[in-house]
Amino acid sequence: MKLALFVAAAAASFGQVQALMEKHCARCHEAAKSYSLKQDRDGWQATMNKMAGLGMKAPDAELAEIFEYLVKNYPADTVAKLKVNECRAIELESTLGLKRSVAAAVIAYREKNGPFKSLADLKKVPGVDPAKLEEKKDRLSF
Repeated sequence: MKLALFVAAAAASFGQVQALMEKHCARCHEAAKSYSLKQDRDGWQATMNKMAGLGMKAPDAELAEIFEYLVKNYPADTVAKLKVNECRAIELESTLGLKRSVAAAVIAYREKNGPFKSLADLKKVPGVDPAKLEEKKDRLSF
């Protein structure tokens, strides 16, 4: 019985949020477009702020309900970490935003000096921007 009540409450809540999204989001675009891009909490907050900046008007409580629904039901996909000691230059370019010449320097350094053991080792490569690596360190595996 408790499970049936929970399922019914969840379905009602889902329907309520869908109705809110139709009410507020569909004024400018299809509601489905709102959640076609999966995002993390910060990404959804940025999207909600952008929509408010573009003129979406809704009570704060309704915006909060939509926000929590999106965060819970449409989370960002997990991105696989870049294996620094196995990757190709093109992967360094695309994942870290390195210039082609810098990515090539990373590969050459790895071939000459052996595998990187840490972020500190990677920062030793001439031409690498340590701040850029620091920003994206969570995307790396050694």
